[in-house]
Amino acid sequence: MRPLPLLIILMVLDHVAFNGSRIAVSLTAISQGASPLTVGLLMASFALLPALLAVPAGRWIDGVGVQRPMMVGSVGVGLGTLLPFLLPQLPALAVASVLIGVSFMLINVAAYHAVGELSSAEDRTANFSYVALGFSTSSFIAPLLTGVSIDQLGHRSSFLVLALFTVMPAAVLALVGLPDTRRKLVAMPEGGAAAKPRMFDLLRSPQMRHLFIAIAVLTVAWDIYTFAMPLYGTQIGLSASQIGIVMGSFAAASFMVRLAMPFVAARVAPWQLITVSMLLAAASYAAIPFSHGVGTLMAIMFVLGASLGAPHPMVLTLLHHSAPEGRAGEAVGLRTMFINTSQTAMPLVFGVLGAALGLAPLFLAMTAALLGGGAMARRVARSESGR
Repeated sequence: MRPLPLLIILMVLDHVAFNGSRIAVSLTAISQGASPLTVGLLMASFALLPALLAVPAGRWIDGVGVQRPMMVGSVGVGLGTLLPFLLPQLPALAVASVLIGVSFMLINVAAYHAVGELSSAEDRTANFSYVALGFSTSSFIAPLLTGVSIDQLGHRSSFLVLALFTVMPAAVLALVGLPDTRRKLVAMPEGGAAAKPRMFDLLRSPQMRHLFIAIAVLTVAWDIYTFAMPLYGTQIGLSASQIGIVMGSFAAASFMVRLAMPFVAARVAPWQLITVSMLLAAASYAAIPFSHGVGTLMAIMFVLGASLGAPHPMVLTLLHHSAPEGRAGEAVGLRTMFINTSQTAMPLVFGVLGAALGLAPLFLAMTAALLGGGAMARRVARSESGR
C-alpha cells in the first residue's frame, strides 16, 4: 500500500480510540458522580503533558523520522484505553487520560509531519484534506460507537472495545516500514556558530502569528464542543446514544465539508474561508443554549462541524508553507502545543464556570471569541487580497 493511504488508515484507527476515550472518560466519570470540575480536570489531563512535550516531540520527529514515534504512540493509546477496563475507578481514568493524551500527541505530530513532507506544494492541501477526512470519519465513528457501547455493554467494556482499534496500527507499524521524512536544517554560513533554534522564533513572521491566533480560537471552539456537549446533553435528559448521535452529526458535517475542500481550496482564499467559518461557528454557539431537542441540536452541530472542520486543511498547508526549512515537525509540534495548552486550561475554566454559572455562559463567551477571531481573519484576508 502507498504511504499516505496507510498513514491515514492508521491515524483513523488510533483516533477512534483516542476520541472515543475522551467521551467514555467523561461519561464514566459523570456516571460515578463526578462534578463538572472533576470532569474538567480529567479532560485537562489528556492535554497537559502533550502541551509541554509537543515541541520537543516535533524536534525528535524531525531527527528520527515518523516510524518509531507513531509505533510508540499506538502502543501507548492501546494501553491507556485498556486501563479503565481493568481498573474502572476515577484514579485509573486520570492515569489513562495522561497516557492516551501523550501517546496520541506523538501520532498526531508524526503523521501530520509525514503528510507535509511526502506531499508536493501543489497537492499538499488536497492531501491534508484527505487526512482531515480520515479524522472526520473517526470523529463520526467514535461518539456513536462509544455511546452505543456504554448503553449496551456498560462503561467499563466500552474501553475494551476502543482498545481493540489500536491493535492493527501497532502491529502494522512494527512490521511495515514508513518512508524516511528526515531533513537537515538550513546550513549555517561558513565559520558561523550554529545557534540553537528557539521555539518562538517561528512566530516572528506576521503570517505565522495571525495563523496561530486563528488556531487558538478554532481550537478553543472545538474544545468547548468536546467538553460541554456530553454535559449539556446529560443536563437536558439525553441518553448516551442520543448524545453520540448529536455529536456524530458534528463529525458527519466536518467529513462532508472536508470532502469538498480540494475543490474549495482551488477557488477560495484561505483567510476568506477562515473568516466565514468563524462567523458561522459563532452563530452556532449562540443558538445552543436555546436548543433542547435532538433534532435541533443535530442541525446546530452539523453547521458547527462544517464551520470548524473546513479551515483545518488550509491551516495545515499555511503552516507547512511558512515553517523554516527542516523545522516543519517543530512547527507542527508548536501547533500541537497550542492545542494541548488550550485542552489543558480550557476544561478547567469550563469546569469552574460550568459549576458556578451553568453552560450557557460558556457558549455565549465562545460566540464572542469567534466574532473577534472572524474580524481578525477578515482584516488579514483584505490585506492579502490587496497585495
